[in-house]
This record gives sequence, structure tokens and C-alpha cells, in this order.
Amino acid sequence: MTNYKSILRLHSQGMSNRNIAASLSCSKNTVGSVLKRLKELSLSAEVLAEQSNPEIAKLMFPERSHDPERLMPDCESMHKELAKSGVTLTLLWAEYCDQARSANKSYYMYTQFCKIYRDYARIHKATMHIHRKPGELMEVDWAGKTAIVQDSLTGEGLKAYIFVATLASSGYSYVEAFLSMEMENWITAHIHAFTYFGGVPRVIACDNLKTGVKKSSRYEPLLTRNYQELAEHYQTAIVPARVRKPKDKANVEGTVGIISTWIIAALRNRQFFSLSDLNEAVFEKLEEFNAKPFQKKKGSRQSVFFDEEKIHLTQLPATTYEIATWKVATVQLNYHISVYKMHYSVPYEYLKQKVDVRITSRVIEVFFHNHRIASHMRLKGKPDQYSTLKEHMPEKHQKYMDWDGKRFIRWAEKIGPSVAIVVKAILDAHEIEQQGYRSCMALIKLTDKYSVSRLDNACAKVLTYTSRPTYKNVQTVLKTKADKLMEQQQPRRKSKNSEFGFTRGASYYNKGGDKS
Repeated sequence: MTNYKSILRLHSQGMSNRNIAASLSCSKNTVGSVLKRLKELSLSAEVLAEQSNPEIAKLMFPERSHDPERLMPDCESMHKELAKSGVTLTLLWAEYCDQARSANKSYYMYTQFCKIYRDYARIHKATMHIHRKPGELMEVDWAGKTAIVQDSLTGEGLKAYIFVATLASSGYSYVEAFLSMEMENWITAHIHAFTYFGGVPRVIACDNLKTGVKKSSRYEPLLTRNYQELAEHYQTAIVPARVRKPKDKANVEGTVGIISTWIIAALRNRQFFSLSDLNEAVFEKLEEFNAKPFQKKKGSRQSVFFDEEKIHLTQLPATTYEIATWKVATVQLNYHISVYKMHYSVPYEYLKQKVDVRITSRVIEVFFHNHRIASHMRLKGKPDQYSTLKEHMPEKHQKYMDWDGKRFIRWAEKIGPSVAIVVKAILDAHEIEQQGYRSCMALIKLTDKYSVSRLDNACAKVLTYTSRPTYKNVQTVLKTKADKLMEQQQPRRKSKNSEFGFTRGASYYNKGGDKS
């Protein structure tokens, strides 16, 4: 409202209209119209000085104080509309003007229109949507002060670091204690905050901490891989604050100070022997903090959140984000990679290429130049297991997937009984039968280089010293000709005189004797 009393007072002191306008931050035309009206009504400045500004306005400009022809803005509806993305007071004023024209009524100018809304919001609402829309921004940070958790065995005091997340519009906050500020706890804290709020804000503002920001930059900061994945999973954007610019996340900075007093300091005389006990007490204080009434506004952070902000948060995804670890692997000649002694197939086109592997407790994902090329359920149990997808194999290898162990055994039986026993042993040695097909094929193809009888003899030789024969065992026997040596060492059939060697009889020495 125009400060009529100050205009009259400064005018009586001989100040010019221009200086009065500059001093009171109003228009020179406003000052001129007030003084002109004063002269037209022949009113005394001394009489008006005893009245309030609203009373002076009614006396000098009665048509302005009550104008039934002027359409009054619907501030309640405006407040709800401003919470929507892209809606501004300028847009609402243009729509208001159209409504007034349709109703054949006059309308307020933009400045007065904004003032009417601000006066309404200041009295009736706890938040002003002009600066931060509901559901738009969540600010996160670690509190400077720490809590203490006592080690139940040693009695040593362990520091507990306090994570704080605050929604900028309502001030509704989430607080949780962790024993470290490492990446895993940082990501977990965000997930718990989203769950507590029951939704996800469109933007997250954070500090340039190493667990979240790999490379700080005023224009293009580089986030850590897990932090970026978190943002993509929850369909939100992370905007790190500028270095040494706490105003970029002023809400959480203020909340951190209040939290330090309301929660951390309030628990200073209590002892906690586990992190869960500490967090239980923190959550109790947090509920009190969010439900605490505002000092200068109606309602509380909690009431404003549920009345105005929660509905504007993005829905939580169907699955919770799972923290992953990354490693680099090389695709081997058998188009598999090795991850913690387990083997996973990738398309054979990527042989000898280095790939990025994303590892979670359930899934193994393989990326090449940021494009996912393979995904497997994570293998568990004894090492050296294989997870092979048929589409990853070359066409010549894919036909093996249509075969079965019985086919290899039938082939082996046609070669010889010892070969059949070795093939069965190779198939039984693998948990998944298909993993032994290549060894069986290689074993049978040895007949292309060696005779059928030699292969069967070689398999027999191997079976004499191991119950778990392999293709390599048989190949080594053939290369060293150990199968022929075994054949030479087999005992010959003995004659009647074999015990004494070859013996000449009496007839041999009686060549010239009597033949009668």
C-alpha cells in the first residue's frame, strides 16, 4: 500500500516530488496524484497525519477502496496453480485479465496483482511458491557435528556422521546417522530419504564431496558413476553446488544448524551402544522437529509437506536402486569374461576387447563404450561355473547347443568302448552338460589324425591311472605314442617249452644215424 503519511510529511518539509519518490521507492506520478488529490479536497496535512494509511486511502480515493466492478483474484486457486511446473505469476495475471474481460469487469495491474497474492500467502500459507515450487528441489549434506556410538566390547567412542536431506519448499527433512561418509552410505542415505518422503524431487542439490562428484566444475561437474546411476534410476537430476557457495543450498545449510541443536545436542547426554539405537532416537527427534509449529507462520514443516508438497513428488520406481561395483575385464577367446572366478558370455564380436562390468548381488552387466552388450544372473557357489547365452556364440558353435550328451556317447561307442567311457566321464565332470561338448567333439575329431584303434587304446591307457580323464590326457598319450608302447608291452602267448626257451630235440643231433 502507498505510504500516504510519509508522502505528506516529506512534502510539508519542502522536499521535491522526485526526491520523495526516490526516498519511498514509489512512482513520481503516485506522489503527484496524492498531492493533487490533497489540493482538490482541501484537506489539511495535520489532520491526515493523525490517521492511518488505510483511512487516508479511503478518504482520498474512495473509489479505489471499494470497486465492485474490479475482479478480485482467486488467491487460493493461484497458490495451487503456482505449484505446477512452468506456471508463473505473469501467466496467471494474463489469465486473470482474460477472466475479467469475459465478466465485463476491470482488473488489477500486474504490480497490484502480485501484491495481493503475496499478502495472501504471507497470512494464509507457510510457503511462497515464487522461489521454490513444491517437489522441485531436495538439498542434501552431512552435518558438521557428529554423534557418538559406544563400542559394546571396548567401550571406545565411535563417530556417527549425520546425513540431512531437506525439501526446499516445505522444509520437511530426513535425518539418519552412519558410521562413515563412504559412497555406500551416501547412496543408502538418499534411498532412505526418498522412501521417507514417499517420492522423488525433480532436482537434488549437493556439495562437491568426493563420494558424489568426481570432478567439480562451475558449468559441467562430473558425477561419480554410482551417483549418476542413482539419479537415472529415480528419474531425477543432481546439480552440485558451486564451490564455496553455500547459498546454492541455503535450506539444508540452515536445517543442518537447527538439526545440530534440536537432535544432536538434545541427545548429548544419552549413551548408545549400536547405530540402530542411535537412529531410533534420531527418528523420534526428527518427528518432533518436522511437527514443530513455525514461529512466524501457520502450520509446521510436516503439515505443509502433506498439504502442499507430497503430491508434487515423482513416484518411486518399482524397484529400489541397488549399489553396484565396477571392474574392467577382457573378453577371452572363448567369448567369456571372468568375474570373481565365474565366467559369463558376451557376443563373440567383442573378442579381446576390454569391457566394463557392473556387479550387483544379483546381476552381472557388461558394457562396451557405455552400451550394454550382455546381462546375466550372477552365479554363486563353487568357482569356474559358466553362464552362456546361445546368441553370443558364433553360428558354427551354436549348433552344439542343439546336441545332447547321448549323441556324443553313440559316436564314441562306434569308435570303441574305452572312448565311450572317457566321453561319459567328461560329460559327468561338468555341472552343465553343454560345457563338456567342446571337449567331446575335440576328442572324437582325434580320429582325423590318429587311427580308431589308437584312440581307443589311448583312452584305455588314460583310464588305467585316472577316473576323471580329460581330452588333454588322451591327446598327450597319442602324441607321446604311449598307446603303442603299451601294446608292445602286452605278454605273448607261451608254447610248451617257453619256460626254457627254444630247445633242440635228439633227432636234431642224430642226422646221420639209423632212420629205421
